[in-house]
Amino acid sequence: MKALQDLAIFVEAAKHGSLTGAARQLDVSPAVASAAIKRLETELGSPLFVRSTRSLRLTQQGEQFLRYSEQALDLLQQGQQQLQNADKIQGSLLISAPSDLGRDVILPLLDVFMSLYPNISIRLSLSDEQAKLFSQPIDIAIRYGVLGDSSMIAMPLVKDNRRVLVASPEYLAQHKTPSHPFDLKHHECLFYELNEVRYNRWQFYRQEEEIAVSVAGRRASNDGGVVRQWALLGKGIAYKSALDVKADLNAGRLVPLCTDWQGELAPLHLLCPSRQQLTPAVKALHRFLRDQLT
Repeated sequence: MKALQDLAIFVEAAKHGSLTGAARQLDVSPAVASAAIKRLETELGSPLFVRSTRSLRLTQQGEQFLRYSEQALDLLQQGQQQLQNADKIQGSLLISAPSDLGRDVILPLLDVFMSLYPNISIRLSLSDEQAKLFSQPIDIAIRYGVLGDSSMIAMPLVKDNRRVLVASPEYLAQHKTPSHPFDLKHHECLFYELNEVRYNRWQFYRQEEEIAVSVAGRRASNDGGVVRQWALLGKGIAYKSALDVKADLNAGRLVPLCTDWQGELAPLHLLCPSRQQLTPAVKALHRFLRDQLT
């Protein structure tokens, strides 16, 4: 910590143009301040100040070192604030998340978050049903898509997430790989279904072109994780959020299709019923997930 105190004395001396002023600001004696500057100059092998009887003036080397010293002290202050805030971030959070994303992506991230903030407890509700934040005891919801209820607070997590066409290498070994979205009409497709509505009309974009393809298949589920498992097992082609299948694509378990076309946007948000419920814990979770997912 003595090295950090020496840096603080150097920065204050540069600011005041005086060792006495720096000593007064930091509540140390002028002799301590003078010794700190001498230690720094000895360690760096360069003079930091040009001294006169009335003031100090930074040398060229001192001006260069001042920038780094200010950055180092600023980072230290941020670290101290983080540790102090960790004690204030506490309580229980009931979180609703989509089943597939929640199980495979959000769940392991929450473990890391809880290790950073030991006074936080988590209750995780996984469902592809849209949680009613006003009528159910949900603190926050993690959801895809454009926000329908404008009265809720939506905090972006991944703005540019899109849906992607994917299939397993096993499926593609037995079927001709589609080169255009219209080729999907000749393939077994896997559907997400919610409240008896089957999402079998898939949108695609390429520059100024926009097309919609109505596809067919024998498998549908109201659980996005089931659709992903069918795709992994080679049962057909799925139209999934890129976040849901990122690990599968990286590992080669799934293959992206028609890559010269983009799927529809599926932005991910953290939703909160009101500003009154934007607690330090909710804000910390939003920052953490946003940084981890982007």
